[in-house]
Amino acid sequence: MTALEGRDRLRLAIPNKGRLVEPTVQLLRDAGLVFEEHERSLVARVRNFDLDILFVRTNDVIEFVGDGVADLGVTGEDLLAETGAELPRLRALGYGHCRLAAAVPTDSPHRTIADLAGLRVATAHPQATRRFFAAEHVAVDVIPISGAVEVAPRLGLAEAIVDLVSTGSTLVMNGLRPIADVLASEAILVANPTAQRQRAAEIAAVDTMLSAVIAARGRKYLMMNAPATRLPDLEALLPGLESPSVIPLAHEGMIAIHSVVGADDVWGLLPRLKDAGASGILVLPIEKIVP
Repeated sequence: MTALEGRDRLRLAIPNKGRLVEPTVQLLRDAGLVFEEHERSLVARVRNFDLDILFVRTNDVIEFVGDGVADLGVTGEDLLAETGAELPRLRALGYGHCRLAAAVPTDSPHRTIADLAGLRVATAHPQATRRFFAAEHVAVDVIPISGAVEVAPRLGLAEAIVDLVSTGSTLVMNGLRPIADVLASEAILVANPTAQRQRAAEIAAVDTMLSAVIAARGRKYLMMNAPATRLPDLEALLPGLESPSVIPLAHEGMIAIHSVVGADDVWGLLPRLKDAGASGILVLPIEKIVP
């Protein structure tokens, strides 16, 4: 019997520590999953869906999914790339954004990846780093190191590093400057290949729950009144999912317009809508969007 057989409930492995924990738990709760999270608990049973959430070490998520101990997992693109595991990527989750970047000391003469040929590059991501430099046809000596990668040049361990970068402030604090991006990363939902085939409907249900929340986070719902004669002008301004909904009002010649727009577009859009004849504009949050 395999790890996938003999059990009814899906299993989702997520990190128990680190930068992905809080946004992952929030995403699951926003999706409507009801569960209790305890600091020392390894398993949380979802009460309103046949799903168990496994809280495991960050580096173990991919192994749990690959071995079939878990059907689904939340991990970082950088971690999946480092292991080289062939797991289906179901969805990018929209948080945990960072990048794997090559960097050198600020006073270094090296400006490009090609300049690092024949030099030492320290990193906690040796496999991804080797693949990157091989693809660039630049021969370097990759020095695996765990923790405090930024100090490697200062200690004389390497002439350059490859490390995760979020804001770039850590590089600056350690007298480093980036010269190239190795890999863009964010949180992703991955699946066990066998589970994806055998439990397709259940996995699709979880994916739909999460994708509906992710889609809604970047959108706002607009409601407004306007003269019917101004509909063409207003419709031209509304970049919604589809054409806006138009509802006749009690006062002849007046309509209500409802539309979904990008959250980043709202504040630039409002004065243009008013100039085009809209009034009584409401901006509302959206809980979920299911295409």
